[in-house]
Amino acid sequence: MASAAEQMAANMNLGAFAKATDLKKRIWFTLGALIVFRLGTYIPVPGVDGTVMAHLMTQNGGGILGMFNMFTGGALGRMTIFALNILPYISASIIIQLMTSAIPALEALKKEGDSGRQRITQYTRYLTVLIATVQAYGIAISLERVKSTLGPAVIDPGAFFVFTAVVTLVGGTVFVMWLGEQITSRGIGTGSSLIIFAGIVANMPVAIANVLELGSTGALSTLFIILFFIIGFAVIGFVVFMERAQRRILIQHPKRQMGTKVFGGESNYMPLKVNASGVMPPIFASSLLVIPATFAGFSAGGPGWLQMVAHALSHGQPLYMLLFAGLITLFSFVWAAIAFNPEETAENLKKNGAFIPGIRPGSNTAKYFDMVLTRLTAIGAAYLVIVCLLPDFAMSRYSLPFYFGGTSLLIMVSVTMDTMTQVQSHLLAHQYQGLLRKSRGKNRK
Repeated sequence: MASAAEQMAANMNLGAFAKATDLKKRIWFTLGALIVFRLGTYIPVPGVDGTVMAHLMTQNGGGILGMFNMFTGGALGRMTIFALNILPYISASIIIQLMTSAIPALEALKKEGDSGRQRITQYTRYLTVLIATVQAYGIAISLERVKSTLGPAVIDPGAFFVFTAVVTLVGGTVFVMWLGEQITSRGIGTGSSLIIFAGIVANMPVAIANVLELGSTGALSTLFIILFFIIGFAVIGFVVFMERAQRRILIQHPKRQMGTKVFGGESNYMPLKVNASGVMPPIFASSLLVIPATFAGFSAGGPGWLQMVAHALSHGQPLYMLLFAGLITLFSFVWAAIAFNPEETAENLKKNGAFIPGIRPGSNTAKYFDMVLTRLTAIGAAYLVIVCLLPDFAMSRYSLPFYFGGTSLLIMVSVTMDTMTQVQSHLLAHQYQGLLRKSRGKNRK
């Protein structure tokens, strides 16, 4: 039988949405912030020849640079102030979370409440600036070495250009980080995820147009294009199914007798998602693989070993796929361990007198949770590897002139589902507030 919240969600309509003024303000704020972000992806870095960068991206649009360009919403291809996007902030956030579980001082800081979380957020910002500075310096030095048939990528190379490029790129990253935090607090959805989502969606019309153009010129058959879209929709359905899949563990609560009345004794379910780590493992794995390959791709005519790295880490190559699959699997288990602590959960159940039928409270419950979580994470990691690697293999096999891999698809579907869930939560809260006002009005009468 559906719960009251589920029944209210089923009865939602446009009328309920029109009355939710706070939700509409949040949505408009989010749209405005994303428009500002898109405008920033067209403001160029001083001293960079945009024509040469466009030529470079045309030659490398299906490789690592294409993937980075997809995540940045085309900002890298145009070498704009948002070329680094919010990826340094995401990398810093993941590193801080990993350090929080490994360093006792940070773990104790996390348990202090709001003050501790604010200090951890500040540390994340500092680390973001450091990562962005290193990446910006590497990109600036690499740009000075780029030579193409159209000429050099940097109009006036030198120390002043490097300083200007680093300050511009780091400033752009800090602004995007601030914009994402504003979306999270004053808008709808998670700001950092929505910014990456906006960048990916912005390139979709161009990608679809490229596929149709290849079909019109005969480079791709009509049957292949039809199968391409059919498989794409099927993969989207599979991703939605796996993201919603969960293992429900039965939790039994004890009965308590107060006088002649008996309270409690009910049972409920603890849901554990199959993919508890979400899209973080592919994003982090992509970020780690992008850094050396991006610099190698920019440094045309550089050392031979650097070119070998660029080739080995290109899409479809065995080393790239092996490293990508290994990193996704590793970060899936690490992220699942951070998100869910079996010992702490078992201890909380024991304190409240709750238990799993057939499992003794305490250490046995913790071992049971650990076993279930390990199996679910293994399934979730295999699902992420399949979704992320199959599109990469297909694109390298058919040499498509753009990048749109499984990581991008996972981000799009996951962010859409998360945002819609938050919209539904705001609508439910609005309806509950309306019911409370009506009940208070009746009580006054």
